[in-house]
Amino acid sequence: MRIGLTGGIGSGKSTVAQALVIQGGALLVDTDAISRALTLPGGAAMPAIAQAFGPGFVTADGALDRAAMRELAFRDPGAKRRLEAILHPMIGDETTRQAALAAPGQIVVFDVPLLVESGRWRRQVDRVVVVDCRESTQIERVMARSGLSEAAVRAILAQQADRAARRGAADAVLYNDGLTLEALQAEVGALLRSPLF
Repeated sequence: MRIGLTGGIGSGKSTVAQALVIQGGALLVDTDAISRALTLPGGAAMPAIAQAFGPGFVTADGALDRAAMRELAFRDPGAKRRLEAILHPMIGDETTRQAALAAPGQIVVFDVPLLVESGRWRRQVDRVVVVDCRESTQIERVMARSGLSEAAVRAILAQQADRAARRGAADAVLYNDGLTLEALQAEVGALLRSPLF
């Protein structure tokens, strides 16, 4: 069973992913973590990124300067596409490699923040689970954990599919607004016991 897990920034998707691993014994393939690894010092994508964007987008220790790249991507959609053209094939290869490590019968959860936006993931998974909450909750959570301004968080949200589009792509929705961690984990347990799985 291949599950595509998605949700907007600050929705609680990573918490749900961990609950699926702990409660359901799932193998987690985290595309965000793969992307970060590719852009750390010595990451496989860094030579191509440095060549495409120049030294101003590489930190002193050889990692991607995320702040500079985020600012450029918001200003220039073409830059975002150029970065994706470098990263996406590498992410795809590593995703395939990690998924192949699953034991027979093990659930594989693909944590994909932009699953709906990509358009290609729906064909690659058996089910899509969306973690959803109010936009105001997303903004509060992201500001609290990252120190970003409200305007910066809203700019990130504007780059993501809206809630209706994500919910429309879902086989199941976990509504994570006003829930305690225990209540959210109980929702995940109920999902794992449902006919969907």
